[in-house]
Amino acid sequence: MHDVNSLVNVVFSGLSALVVEDVVDGDEAVRVTSRTRDVPVPCPVCGVPTGKVHGYHWRTVADVPVDGRRVVVRVRVRRLVCPVRGCPRQTFREQVPGLLERLQRRTTRLTMQISQVVKELCGRAAARLARSLAVPVAYASALRLLRRIPTPVLRIPRVIGVDVFALKRRHRYATVIIDAETGERIDVLPDRTAPTLTAWLREHPGAEYVCRDGSATYGEAIRQALPEAVQVSDRWHLWSNLCGKVLAEVRSHAACWATAVNPARPGGVREQTTRERWHKVHALLAQGVGLLECARRLDVALNTVKRYARMKEPTGDRRAPRYKPTLVDPYRDHLHRRRAEDPAVPVTHLLREIKELGYTGSANLLVRYITQGRAEGERPVTTPQRFARLLLTRPENLRDKDTALLRELTRTCPEMTELACLTGEFAKLLTPAEGNDAKLTDWITAVRAATLPHLHSFANGLELDRAAVDAGLTLPFHNGRTEGVNTRTKRIMRQMHGRAGFDLLRHRILLPQ
Repeated sequence: MHDVNSLVNVVFSGLSALVVEDVVDGDEAVRVTSRTRDVPVPCPVCGVPTGKVHGYHWRTVADVPVDGRRVVVRVRVRRLVCPVRGCPRQTFREQVPGLLERLQRRTTRLTMQISQVVKELCGRAAARLARSLAVPVAYASALRLLRRIPTPVLRIPRVIGVDVFALKRRHRYATVIIDAETGERIDVLPDRTAPTLTAWLREHPGAEYVCRDGSATYGEAIRQALPEAVQVSDRWHLWSNLCGKVLAEVRSHAACWATAVNPARPGGVREQTTRERWHKVHALLAQGVGLLECARRLDVALNTVKRYARMKEPTGDRRAPRYKPTLVDPYRDHLHRRRAEDPAVPVTHLLREIKELGYTGSANLLVRYITQGRAEGERPVTTPQRFARLLLTRPENLRDKDTALLRELTRTCPEMTELACLTGEFAKLLTPAEGNDAKLTDWITAVRAATLPHLHSFANGLELDRAAVDAGLTLPFHNGRTEGVNTRTKRIMRQMHGRAGFDLLRHRILLPQ
């Protein structure tokens, strides 16, 4: 018995509330025989302790595995007699708090371990992992354990964040509400409509600040339910919207900056098609034809006609060829200098010269390199996306050659110079500070004075939601933690893979990490 007690103290310390009488080492499981201690137990109804035994019962429960094998505990529990005359419970079966719960077939600590696995993996995946951990559980039981895990008590913080996520893209959406300061999930709503959010906010008042994106639906719901709350527009979404407008402006002026990069490069089929369509649209507009009728006659989308109507002249959206690095790249400057000195220099001479410099490639690779025009000009042709990225990157994070390229591109036309200046000024406003609202007014005035139609539409959007934008540029609150919750939600939805409904998804989102 001394050896058994030592084994209990080391291996079965979680069963210290019981008296272990025997341990049998079976082939697939370790079987433990035990009993409850002979101490008085309070009645579950009246609370009067009693030790008078009416009878005994046996319970068989599973415990945490040992040495990769299941542990089965057979416990003898007492049925006790309540000493109070007239108590509704004349007899009752004793429980072991913290170890055995009523009607459970697992110990409390085993249930907690399985619950952690189920919380991370949900049903079928958790069942497969539990089987390999010597704790077999059915996927339906795993889901029941998951649903039993309590969610945090609903509370309304001072600052909340509201955002949308897709249940089924382009078909069904839901709304998540979090504590914008701590990232704690508050609630999940089944859709993204204004009535649903309005009803929830009215049932749970108390928020002083509400962070959101540029959604007009959420803005109207917050105004109806919490008219005194301050709406804060998320700065990341403001910057994202500006990035799209900057790219559109860069594309509309491609005819200016593309030639500055490589003047000898002719326009392709895309540029020719753009020029022809621009002439057709403006010819119809000059005849007094409306935008919708132009779209019907030319068989193009109405937004396409609007885009060409805004252009003062046809632009060439030139696309740069994407080349992979080759063995000829280190000798590009030498090839460019030799071909500038003698345009008729034979390729065989060039091949011999660069081989003396260390070239190890073939003659065919050199011929293809020269034929593609990669040895001409000062640098490869850039793309609208790269030009926009240079404009939107912090100047201190640019390499020297990127800074020089950006300087050359912005000098090609006054519009690009203004675009670079306005983009940098708006980026400074994204650091919250007092007075940014007045600076934003000056920025919008400067934008409307410039010849940048895409930036005009961005400025108009800011004016439509001006109060929330001013709060976003002056207050430290933002919706970044909500985006992190949405990222975690996508992982949860991939794990569930459409096998469960919204209730289970909401439960998993709200569970603490």
